[in-house]
Amino acid sequence: MVCPYSQAVQRSPRMQRSTPRIPSFEQSLNQTGLAQRQPIERNAPLARLYEDALHYEPGTAISSTGALIARSGAKTGRSPRDKRVAEEASTVDDVWWGPVNKKLSEESFAVNAQTALDYLNTRDRLYVFDGFAGWDTRYRIKVRVVCARAYHALFMNNMLIRPTADELADFGEPDFTIVNAGQFPANRFTKGMTSPTSVAISFERRQMVILGTEYAGEMKKGVFTVMHYFMPKAGVLSLHSSCNEGPKGDVSLFFGLSGTGKTTLSADPARKLIGDDEHVWTDTGVFNIEGGCYAKAVDLSAEKEPEIFNAIRFGSVLENVIYNGESRVVDYSDTSITENTRCAYPIEYIPNSKVPCVGGSPQNIILLTCDAFGVLPPVAKLTPAQAMYHFISGYTAKIAGTEEGV
Repeated sequence: MVCPYSQAVQRSPRMQRSTPRIPSFEQSLNQTGLAQRQPIERNAPLARLYEDALHYEPGTAISSTGALIARSGAKTGRSPRDKRVAEEASTVDDVWWGPVNKKLSEESFAVNAQTALDYLNTRDRLYVFDGFAGWDTRYRIKVRVVCARAYHALFMNNMLIRPTADELADFGEPDFTIVNAGQFPANRFTKGMTSPTSVAISFERRQMVILGTEYAGEMKKGVFTVMHYFMPKAGVLSLHSSCNEGPKGDVSLFFGLSGTGKTTLSADPARKLIGDDEHVWTDTGVFNIEGGCYAKAVDLSAEKEPEIFNAIRFGSVLENVIYNGESRVVDYSDTSITENTRCAYPIEYIPNSKVPCVGGSPQNIILLTCDAFGVLPPVAKLTPAQAMYHFISGYTAKIAGTEEGV
């Protein structure tokens, strides 16, 4: 499959790195604009993040199986209506502007970025997680997350690819930085703002700034958006799909929106899991973008989804679930906080995961439409022309996924 946007573009300039002297962590952090007056925990141990979350973040608990239970505050899903992309001379012709990718002026982005930094500079402690997006080192980017909640640091520890000690020592300057000040609202009088929530990306500044939402899924989706921008420039195709591999090396892709079954179907005990949500298709095969999985937890049970159920243990993050106050046993059928209860866990928590998360060229492609209107039969085998049509049209029903209000 050839990405239609690649044409003469072979690799993104950001991926053609020279090898100058690697700046120290403190030097690279200076580029972010942080005052660095408070303790900054970089890639903190899981136990330390647990301790801080339990001590400083109300509503946090440890489940009976050892997972960290966290609350995301008023927002329990993503806020796509508050997503913005900075309109910049270097990228203005590369973005499909419209109701999904809404423009934000460079000046307004700068205001939001400074607001976020000003807030973070007032915190008693900060967390930094440095990790990677992309298991194929040819296309991997370095991502830095700066945040004030241990819950957010632990979440991204699970969702990004965790560096080795040597990789962390040589990390240097990130390719992209997420500045998460979600506890503090955006100024709704800033031009381009329509609410106290803002999730904005600047490709020129290589930053994502979050204000007015503590929902951790915004960071995960932000990394995916960045890869959607960089990967076509590198001549490869980014995919919203899960992926697994059979005993004979046969790779299957499962395309679908959030909540359509990608995570559940890819966690097949008879096949190796490559990834549950975000992938890239290259000339040599596919690779997972993430280092973990983000599974729906509603009605989860050991009988129906044993691999996912057993992945909820120490190091995993449970979001917005209800649990017994005495036993700490989670009631996965209780959706009184939100239908969008979730669990984030490292991919190696799935026993039959394939690490490194790479595979050959796909032999089976499954489009999960979750058709609630009866337009399509329950199962249909498509011709190549039909498959191309349905891939481009993206027909699906909107069901409870990660978006707020759905």
